[in-house]
Amino acid sequence: MIQFILKRISGGVLTLFVIATLCFFIIRFAPGSPFTGERKLPPEVLRNLERAYNMDKPLPVQYLLRMKGYLSGDLGLSTKYLGKRVDELLFPSFGTSLQLGLLGFCFSLLMGVPIGILAAAKQNRLPDYLSSSAALFGICVPNFLLGPVLVMAFALSLHWLPVAGWPEDFSGEELLKLILPAVTLGAVHVAYVSRLTRAGMLDVLHKDYIRTARAKGVDERSVFLKHALKNGITPVLSYAGPMAAYIFTGSVVVEKIFNLPGMGQHFVDAALARDDAMVMGAVLIYSCLVILFNIAVDIGYSLLDPRVRLA
Repeated sequence: MIQFILKRISGGVLTLFVIATLCFFIIRFAPGSPFTGERKLPPEVLRNLERAYNMDKPLPVQYLLRMKGYLSGDLGLSTKYLGKRVDELLFPSFGTSLQLGLLGFCFSLLMGVPIGILAAAKQNRLPDYLSSSAALFGICVPNFLLGPVLVMAFALSLHWLPVAGWPEDFSGEELLKLILPAVTLGAVHVAYVSRLTRAGMLDVLHKDYIRTARAKGVDERSVFLKHALKNGITPVLSYAGPMAAYIFTGSVVVEKIFNLPGMGQHFVDAALARDDAMVMGAVLIYSCLVILFNIAVDIGYSLLDPRVRLA
């Protein structure tokens, strides 16, 4: 187990290096500059800014300096927010994105797994058809469309929930601000989780040990929840890693829609302003999350299914 974890961490570090390299050169070769705008800067001011951000040096030197900074934990200086370090801007907002991502992730599992179990238990009957229709709808509607629709329905028309914003404290009505962003972020994955759960459960229900349990007189509820669910849920666990990564990276759009103070706001603003240090910092943080989630899923999969051996 330890050897596997160390092997995956080493592969993750190499992956981060490749991502950082590609991101650096893609941004550098893109047309324009972070210091070009509607109002042209005087040449001496432009030279001073480029000198302050090491942009007056040859490209290989800039690359080496950026990689050296990453090795020492320095994400660089933001060109949009002059004098501010990237970590000072991203890390405080990372907590908001993390909380929103966890809410969306939990919503996807807590809704998708029971729907999938119900669809498998009622195969080819009305609950199964309804879950299939809901899953198709959830897959087809993207979160940048679902978010405004939910706001119009539950905030502007029914006045049940707040339009946007992040709770100032986690008590009382302030928590209602989390519902629409979490549902918007996790809705599409409810569909995938429910279909994977249904498929996994139907596959397991035809196994010999399930027939044996039924032959012994075990009630259907225990057959589903105690015997079949453990192995039937493995496709969902395999999907959980990519799903978690997609939810956290997909929160960029949701944070912009609901005006949340997360990393998504900084990421979008930095991309528009050509703030390469901020963009690269956000990309690396998101990449770290993807790698960690995939490692956790591999470990969890082996613990859930003894037939799987880590190598």
